[in-house]
Amino acid sequence: MKPHNMKPHVILNSAMTLDGKIATKMGSSEISGKEDLIRVHKLRKEVDAIMVGINTVLVDDPRLTVHKIPAEPSDNPVRIVVDSKARTPLESRILNDDAPTIIAVSESADPKNLENLQKSADIILCGKKRVNLDCLMEKIAKKGIKTLMLEGGSTLNYSMLTEGLVDEVRICIAPMIAGGVHSKTLADGEGVDFMKDAVPLKLKKSYKLGNDLVVEYDVV
Repeated sequence: MKPHNMKPHVILNSAMTLDGKIATKMGSSEISGKEDLIRVHKLRKEVDAIMVGINTVLVDDPRLTVHKIPAEPSDNPVRIVVDSKARTPLESRILNDDAPTIIAVSESADPKNLENLQKSADIILCGKKRVNLDCLMEKIAKKGIKTLMLEGGSTLNYSMLTEGLVDEVRICIAPMIAGGVHSKTLADGEGVDFMKDAVPLKLKKSYKLGNDLVVEYDVV
């Protein structure tokens, strides 16, 4: 993998079923138990920023704040949306005043939407048709973001992993099997042709959390 310039330490965090699904074809993603939700919000409180792709915003309308554990407004991480075409709806909860928001766009962004989004978010331009993630990591590092929690979805997870931008992977595996050809897996994208080209990980630790199993890896 190519060496990267300045970038934050990136932790990919997700919950998945035993068969690797992070959401059903209907978008249902209630997977891990309450103990894991607390773990996730503790992690949110520790990092400087949290990043999702535009599909997560369109499907889930997340707040991406610390709200499952006691927290001050200052504990909320900066929220980052990778949104090449500037499709983030103006009524999205991610644009509320709870925390600062960055929308990363490409040159293919809708100019009118972009103008409206600028009123409630900081806009970072990287890339021509799609957001150049390497460029984005460098720009947010220059803004003082040292640690970044990546919360997906599956397309963004795959891109970040294959571009060598993820440092750690933390997964909560729930004791359930969802199946489904059209369900969302932890990482989608094009996928590798051969297993020898898969992103290699090194197990750091694993532990039981309620009924779930949490596994933590370093990216090799």
